[in-house]
Amino acid sequence: MKFIHRLGYYLGGFSIGLILLAFFLSGKKTSCDYGPNARTTKNIANKKKLYSEDAKSIMEIYQMDTLSVSNLIRYGNVDFSKSDTKSEGCKSYSVENTFKDLNVTLKISNCDSVATIQSIDVKQ
Repeated sequence: MKFIHRLGYYLGGFSIGLILLAFFLSGKKTSCDYGPNARTTKNIANKKKLYSEDAKSIMEIYQMDTLSVSNLIRYGNVDFSKSDTKSEGCKSYSVENTFKDLNVTLKISNCDSVATIQSIDVKQ
């Protein structure tokens, strides 16, 4: 069989496979969060969030709402060197991101069913 025929069969099968994948996966909330940062931020973002009084006061000062904090978590970077991932109960994470050209660090306590934002540190 000539190379051009083999290439045609390959591309035909590949395109049918892509169409089937697009058909089966369309409309579903599928995602490919395989990295530790993506898994952690997705896990925290999907839970009910509670805010400490310290976090609420910082949010009020810098005019952050809960949607802004959720986006800071979802698109932030987890600093695992500053996080406590080995504890038995609630694990604590340090999530870094920017908000209105300010560097923001969120300290989050991640339990089984709820995530508590313990503190928000804002630096110029």
